[in-house]
Amino acid sequence: MRFRSRFRAPRMAASAAILASALAAPPVLAEPYDTAVLQGLDKVTARVSTVSAPVGQTIRFGTLEIIARTCDKRPPEETPESAAFLDIWEVRPGEQAISVFRGWMFASSPALSALEHPVYDVWVLDCRNSGPG
Repeated sequence: MRFRSRFRAPRMAASAAILASALAAPPVLAEPYDTAVLQGLDKVTARVSTVSAPVGQTIRFGTLEIIARTCDKRPPEETPESAAFLDIWEVRPGEQAISVFRGWMFASSPALSALEHPVYDVWVLDCRNSGPG
């Protein structure tokens, strides 16, 4: 038991220091953007396409319908990260639409939350604002 007590205090001090530094740093808030820039791969044809998905509008990629619900990006002075909340359905003629993905996708970690589909891959590249229109 002496062995454990000897190492408990330094571990607790290190944990307290990490917690204090995390609480002292202000949270980094991502800024909302109005367009998600997505890249899609058609695995059958090996064609890669880059598409802009305005937030709240439906876009098509093959048999998929994609709606970007939101797209957030960290400020330039922070660690780069773009993330989009996407709803993706597969729509085939004469059949009911099937939800194949709903959730956040992160540009820095596409495999963290990925679309699992036999024909298509879709991932987030960036978030941006459309120009004045």
